[in-house]
Amino acid sequence: MRFLVLSLVLAVTCPMAAVSADAALEFPEIRGVTRETRTYKKVGGTNLAMTICFPPGHADTDKRPAIVFFFGGGWTSGTPTQFERQCEYLASRGMVAMMADYRVKSRHGVAPDACVMDAKSAIRWTRANAAHLGIDPNRIVAAGGSAGGHIAAATGTVEGYDEKGEDTAVSSVPNAMVLFNPALNTTAAGWGDDKRGAGLVARFAGHAEELSPVHHVKKGVPPTLILHGTADATVPFAQAEAFTEAMHTAGNRCEVIRYEGQGHGFFNASKGGEKNFLATLAEADTFLASLGYLKGQPTIVAD
Repeated sequence: MRFLVLSLVLAVTCPMAAVSADAALEFPEIRGVTRETRTYKKVGGTNLAMTICFPPGHADTDKRPAIVFFFGGGWTSGTPTQFERQCEYLASRGMVAMMADYRVKSRHGVAPDACVMDAKSAIRWTRANAAHLGIDPNRIVAAGGSAGGHIAAATGTVEGYDEKGEDTAVSSVPNAMVLFNPALNTTAAGWGDDKRGAGLVARFAGHAEELSPVHHVKKGVPPTLILHGTADATVPFAQAEAFTEAMHTAGNRCEVIRYEGQGHGFFNASKGGEKNFLATLAEADTFLASLGYLKGQPTIVAD
């Protein structure tokens, strides 16, 4: 059997038992994970689906930790299946792992504020239905990449932007966040390029600062892991650094792992290769285990 050897330069800003750079990694054989698709939201004639991966032997009476993934695509496109393998793996490790669809510009003609509203709805729906899904409502993780990382981060930082008619007595704030090269500063200042910054502000239709996670960090933001490439030309690595600094200043736990020379979307096997996919998944596993959401070593660590 061939092993993929992890060889990365890591910089962790808070203590965490990072996966050894000498570890051999392989994706395990997944058995016993079951799937189900439910509608978590109906809005404007659109049904938004949640694909749920249940752990082997899962029962409705369980109180498992859960993770909800939001796909990337610049708030314009994308598909929930981007995080399919991550969900299968984390379900095999004992979590209820979920992929949320949400409205995007190409399919629904919406701006990013609607994307954030859908992300909040997804977390709120998960918590509201925890007893029926076998989930612990106090161990729900928001996760995502790029624009999906942005809306995941917004659920833990940005107030308001709740869908009209929802029961806001049920919190839409996750208990932890795992973010893959996320956009964390959606104002013009966050991009290091006046033209790109202006274009982003226009895309946010007057909500750029209101929806910018770094501008809303305060004490009590959920513990966060950020995985980001230093050569990301789409979302500058400086955004991850600035967010982490703001989190530490507020007294929150935040860890950023830097992947030297890696560009945007490097965590996708189809873009950054299997090695980066496995490396980031192992780090996410280790972070979740540090919170008590998973037990033991990542099962993708072969030796």
